[in-house]
Amino acid sequence: MTEETQNTESPFENDAIETLNAALEQLQVENAALKEQALRYAAEAENVKRRSEREMNDARAFAIQRFARDLLGVADVLQRALQATPKEIADPAFKNFVSGIEMTDKELIGAFEKNNVKKITPLKGDKFDPNFHQAVMEQPSTEVEGGSVLMVMQAGYELFGRVIRPAMVVTAAKTAAASNGAYAANGDASGGNVDTQA
Repeated sequence: MTEETQNTESPFENDAIETLNAALEQLQVENAALKEQALRYAAEAENVKRRSEREMNDARAFAIQRFARDLLGVADVLQRALQATPKEIADPAFKNFVSGIEMTDKELIGAFEKNNVKKITPLKGDKFDPNFHQAVMEQPSTEVEGGSVLMVMQAGYELFGRVIRPAMVVTAAKTAAASNGAYAANGDASGGNVDTQA
């Protein structure tokens, strides 16, 4: 009789096993969901950490941007003063004055270079780049290709590759080459023939 009772499971035991299995399954699903959530939170925390480090590095690197922009006017005035000085100076006092302006300009340029503020001065004939140049005027020219820099009116500056002031330039008109040679080859001063069959 005892063997029969040991071999046969009661309905209560079956229900208890099923209940325990269901509870175990539910706990495993919850455990997997919590692991996934913990991984997401860890990834988000890592992203926030990287983003804040990048923002702090940018803030350190570009902290002097406003101050440098304010000093650009001083650099421009010094350059204009040096350009306006005569080549031959006889008066020793005036010569010393000009020498002082030159030294001040060199010190300012040196301070800019130490802080990674670089001058943007395109050469005549360089292609116009709207990321670094600001066209203030367009002139016809036979010296350079249309759309190229003809003259620099004011130097630009950049800080770690970020433009803090674009170079103000005069560009060659894009139609300059066409307008200089198109009418001459035709011999017609009025501008050519009109095609009325279109």
